Amino acid sequence: MSERKRVLVAMSGGVDSSVTAALLKEQGYDVIGVSLQLYDRPENTPSGGKTCCSLTDVMDAARVAKKLGIPFQVIDMRERFKELVIDDFVAEYASGRTPNPCARCNERIKFGLLLETADALNADLLATGHYARIEKDEDGVFQLCKGHDPRKDQTYFLFAMNQEQLSRTIFPVGRMEKPEVRALAARFGLPVASKQESQEICFIPDNDYVRFLEERGVSNPGGDIVDREGKRLAGHDGIHRYTVGQRRGLGIAWKEPLYVTALDAENARVVVGPKEELLRTELLADQLTWTGAPISGIFRGACSIRYRQQPVPCRAEPQADGGLRIAFDTPQSGVTPGQAAVLYDGDRVVGGGWIL
Repeated sequence: MSERKRVLVAMSGGVDSSVTAALLKEQGYDVIGVSLQLYDRPENTPSGGKTCCSLTDVMDAARVAKKLGIPFQVIDMRERFKELVIDDFVAEYASGRTPNPCARCNERIKFGLLLETADALNADLLATGHYARIEKDEDGVFQLCKGHDPRKDQTYFLFAMNQEQLSRTIFPVGRMEKPEVRALAARFGLPVASKQESQEICFIPDNDYVRFLEERGVSNPGGDIVDREGKRLAGHDGIHRYTVGQRRGLGIAWKEPLYVTALDAENARVVVGPKEELLRTELLADQLTWTGAPISGIFRGACSIRYRQQPVPCRAEPQADGGLRIAFDTPQSGVTPGQAAVLYDGDRVVGGGWIL
């Protein structure tokens, strides 16, 4: 390195962010480790499983920092996390949408408020353990690209990153596959080398989101479960208990499996139908963000509407109202309001928005 840059590493206590810190230290960066206190979590879920973002995770991050000989501190962001992520999560479900809190957290906390923390600590760069890559093209534009491990790529959650954020962020494990990362953790002698990762939403034990919502006052009035013609098939105890694509828990005896195909919050109705009624040829999205310049005219590329979905060929076109219409070459199942729709050009993220 021509000059020794200071980098703030977001350390969750997991193997990916720990290896990130170790690699940057080895490469000669002036590394500062931080853990974010986002939510008060018990050590175990109600069923006895391990939680993420718990005190143990913070302690694991501190142990890694000590092993590496880097300064470490815990940043209390509980109030802002509640305001920017949890309250949004609750409000979205109450309105009949299915939110994506991980994408919101990345957008508003990790690459929003955490960059402000980097400034306060005089850090030039921010680093995380995300599986993604940042490339600078021939025009000097920073591009967000898929991680090399297709099973771990996390660009879907990162689509809202802008040029300022991309220019100051590095993803050291983005060019690696998970086994390689674990092998590096063992080589560095990190105490989390064999630690398992959590797949749950960090602030909801056991993924019991219904209980979480109802503890926070979401009690949508009961209503009807109807078919697409509006015929009543059964009743329900609140639309927050349902999401598009759901099959279980409908309580309807029918000649074929039924799925939730839409949620009508205004009329407190859950619309159901056979699997083929989940198919959609297009969607509308708003709250758009673009990695570089916004698209103009018709864009031909690919789109993902959920995490770990292989992007599917599509045509996208900006609308006069500032929204985006995305038409699929092949009808897609499970287009869910509240989730992200992310556009790709090959491995490169073009931008995206939130499904209306």
